[in-house]
Amino acid sequence: MSSSNAAPGVAAGLTTAPPRAKRTVWRRFRRHKLAVIGLVILVVFGLIAALANVVSVHDAYQVDIRNVKQGPTLTHILGTDEAGRDVLARLFLAGRISLSVGLAAAAISSAIGVIIGLTSGYVGGWVDNLLQRFTELVMTFPTFFALIILVSLVGAGVWNIMFIIGVTGWTGKCRLIRGQVLSIREMDYVTAARALGASDRRLMFIHIFPGIVPYLVVAATLTVGGAILSEAGLSFLGLGVRFPTPTWGNMMNTAQSLYILKNQLWLWMPPGIAIGMTVIAVNFLGDGLRDALDPRHQI
Repeated sequence: MSSSNAAPGVAAGLTTAPPRAKRTVWRRFRRHKLAVIGLVILVVFGLIAALANVVSVHDAYQVDIRNVKQGPTLTHILGTDEAGRDVLARLFLAGRISLSVGLAAAAISSAIGVIIGLTSGYVGGWVDNLLQRFTELVMTFPTFFALIILVSLVGAGVWNIMFIIGVTGWTGKCRLIRGQVLSIREMDYVTAARALGASDRRLMFIHIFPGIVPYLVVAATLTVGGAILSEAGLSFLGLGVRFPTPTWGNMMNTAQSLYILKNQLWLWMPPGIAIGMTVIAVNFLGDGLRDALDPRHQI
């Protein structure tokens, strides 16, 4: 067999995952008990959020001035808020909004990070210098203050919050992806593909990009928790999603009163617990994915 015929086979073999790779990843992931627990929590929260209108007994927007700030009862399991709305129904619907913000923001920041990081790492030279100096410039701004400024400029709202959190959270992923690209582009199978005449586009997206996917998945997963916390912080300050649309963050906005903190726990504790459980579950899931996707980590 000639060397010209052997090279494509070598390149194909290096870029094709073994048949048992998926089973191996799942087996490693299952060994990480906390990651499995985190996945279960996120799946349950996701199903409840998606079916919020089905599983809720009451309408999340229904105002009942006769039952304002009523404590937990059999009718209202988690009580009612300052407008007499059912807290449990709003908690379920808020989960849909908060999780959507987290997922959308993670997707936006990942897309920006991939585009800039992949281009910077592969092209190199002055393009790399320019993109990295721009990345460092963005990183110099305190993220939360940048969020506040941008929200003040473009206004609050679900879509605006998703976009703003996404465009301010890409720098870490960009640096991570660039580092991985610098390493992968020097590997033998990429060199072989380049020698066979593969275009830059094919090298970037067919040969190099699959190698950074595991790192991207982990980084994007952890970004979801950070985005939910950012939305909660903005909403707590009154700069996030506006009432009457519920999010876990703006439900906790009522906790600014010392009287409510002490005597009306049902108004702020459920969304606080939901935020805490979601962020912890996301972190557990991210750790599990990191260990499962990286064969150097043996659990």
